Formats: sequence, C-alpha cells, structure tokens
Amino acid sequence: MNVLVIGSGGREHAIVNSFSKSKSVSKIFAIPGNGGTDSLAVNINCDVNDFNSIKAIVIKNEISLVFVGPEDPIVNGIYDYFKSDKSLSSVKIISPSMKAAALEGSKDFAKKFMIKYGIPTAKYKTFTRQNLKEADTFLESMKSPYVLKADGLAAGKGVLILNDLNEAKDEIRKMIVGQKFGDSSKKVVIEEFLNGIELSCFVLTDGNTFKILPFAKDYKKIGEGDKGLNTGGMGAISPVPFLDSELLNKIKESIVRPTIEGIKKENMEYIGVVFIGLIKVGDEPYVIEYNVRMGDPETEVVFPRIKNDMGELLYSLGEDEFENINLEFDERHAATVIMVSGGYPGPYEKNKKISGISNVKDSIVFHAGTKKINDDYYTNGGRVLAITSLTDNYKESLKKSYEEINKIKFENLNYRKDIGFDL
Repeated sequence: MNVLVIGSGGREHAIVNSFSKSKSVSKIFAIPGNGGTDSLAVNINCDVNDFNSIKAIVIKNEISLVFVGPEDPIVNGIYDYFKSDKSLSSVKIISPSMKAAALEGSKDFAKKFMIKYGIPTAKYKTFTRQNLKEADTFLESMKSPYVLKADGLAAGKGVLILNDLNEAKDEIRKMIVGQKFGDSSKKVVIEEFLNGIELSCFVLTDGNTFKILPFAKDYKKIGEGDKGLNTGGMGAISPVPFLDSELLNKIKESIVRPTIEGIKKENMEYIGVVFIGLIKVGDEPYVIEYNVRMGDPETEVVFPRIKNDMGELLYSLGEDEFENINLEFDERHAATVIMVSGGYPGPYEKNKKISGISNVKDSIVFHAGTKKINDDYYTNGGRVLAITSLTDNYKESLKKSYEEINKIKFENLNYRKDIGFDL
C-alpha cells in the first residue's frame, strides 16, 4: 500500500523511517516533509491544513493510509473531513476526530474529562474575562509556584510556572486581556503545582481496544538543569529507568483504562495515539495533560524500539485483528539529543549549511528543521536534527549520541549537554 505522513519535523522523519522498513508499504509520501524524509519518501509541498489539496494528493497517488503527525490538522478536523467524503471512504486515517481532539485543543475540556472519569490530576479552576477577578482569590488560596496554562494550542509555549504571587496575577491578565498567546489564552487554567518527575505514556487505540507503546521521558527546557524557556523538546530517552511494574500497573489501571473508557462513553471517534503526559509524585502517577498524537522528540526514541511491521500495525486499527496483535519492543535503550539553531526558542536564523551528517555511522540522524538543496542540507527551523542511539543502557546511548553530534557542524548550533541528568 501507499502511505502518506503529514508533518515536517523529527517526529515525521521517524515515522517515515519506520514505514520504510514495512513489508506492507510500497511507496511513502510526506506533506511537506523535510530534508531527511526526502531520501525515503516523495516530499510534496502542501499546507498541512489544506484538506482539499491533501484529498487531491491522496486520490492521485492511490494512498491507503494517512498518518497525521502535528496537532493543528487534527484539532482542525482532518479526520472528520476524510470521513465525510465518500471518495476517501477507503482511506485509513490515523487521527482522532475533532471532538476527541479537544482533549489536547482545550485544557479546560481535558481537566473536566479527567474529573468526570476519576483520573488523578492536579486541582484547578478555569478563568475568562467574565470571572477574572476571582482568579486573584484562587491564586491566593494556593501555594507557590503557580501554574498558568493557556486553554488552547500554543505550540508548547502556553504554560507559565511562576513563583511570585503578584507576577502570577499580572500574567493571567496579560494572557486573558492582553492575549499574550492570542486566542489560545482567552481562557486560562490555573492549577496546583505538582512536584515530581515527568514521563510520557503513548497509547495506540481505536477507541475500544488499546495497546501501550514504549514509555519515554523528554526534556523541554532550553538550558542545562531544566533552566530557561520551554522548547518543543531538547532530548528524550526510552524506556524510563524508574518505571517499575508497580508504577506501570497504576498507570494502566487508574489512568489509561479510564481514559479509553471515557473516550468510548463520550462517543469520541478515535483512531490513533493518546499521549498522556504524566508526573510521578511520590509513588503515585498524575496526569498533567493529554495530547492526541505522538510527541516530538519522544517519537525519535519510541518508534525505533517498535519491532512490529508499522504498516500492518497501524492499518489494523479499527479492525478485528488489532486486538490480537502482540507488540514487540527492542529491549535496548534509546536516547536522542536535539541539535537546535542558535537563539532558539527565541529568534534564530535559517539557511545555515550543515556538514558531517554522512559521517554518523553508529546512530540514527532524524531531520527536524532541514531542507535539501541539490546534495546539501541546510537549517530550516529551530530544532534541526535529532541524534538517536540504541545501546544496552541509557547512559551508553546518551554517550554515543553526544559522540556522534561532534561529527556534525552548522553555524551557531546548540544542544543540551545534560540529557538524563535527573535519572
């Protein structure tokens, strides 16, 4: 079958890479793809939210399966668009419906869902212009630090964690009244701060049956020791060293199972991945957030560890055979380190020539923000490359990734040198 991967980041290159090893996949297309997908797929320059053009591409290229990487087209209803069009009825699309996508598209909706289905999460309250004055009282009732979250999508930048009460009061006004994050912060969720260690759970589901993919832990801050601004992610490891059988069972029974049951009871059509952002507080897991797609850079350590034929696995979603598939994982530990453009996540320059990629022999180079011109690669985004290594333990994998990074050069490159520091 022919498959299409929508998106342009390291996540999408990792997905394309897995499809390229599938015996059931004949040809791969990517919209718009990047410099790395160029060697494995046919890149097609198209906006990920231009559903009419995507439809034409799917029909022209006889595509049987579409994997949607980024959140924007999912929240904007690409699944519903495909399902409402008879000419696309035979196409399998790996994406939840617009209704289900509210689990990521609205923090308020997600928190109400968790409370309704008894899923452990931080206490919270939601504020708009109408009840903004009450926000001060709510903040005063809480202990520092204060967590403020824009309700809508904000490209991973819409969460503020503040130590000062007056600053928190000021910031919520900047978010709601000053529209600091645009329409995304018309509504703001304030929640209690949970002190613990984070991990990411990925659940493949058709809305009835589910299978848990490898767990991962990512690192969001730009600076060493988790300091500085949030980014899309500076590195990740899988499996998670502190995830023992007892914690796994708690996550499965108190979080994953009620989440899937809630999706079913709410009549949400869901073909794809539920990404559950977790925090372990003491011995107990809590949900920080839901995403409705694979994470990035977690995909760059999760997908290389899945040994199943990716085409067969994903095409089985929604079919009887999905329930009977046994997932097989590579027991090795994967670690990825992200190389970024200087200045990221603030202003940065593009079009810097990249050298040395071909010198990397013992690790996988996933392209994130690159473009290919003739036979050369150039930077084309904030996060540029993800260097993934697999060995018998995460420390050796990180060591290998850092060794391979030294072979790659581009002007003003930056990366965190302490991924895994807290383990």
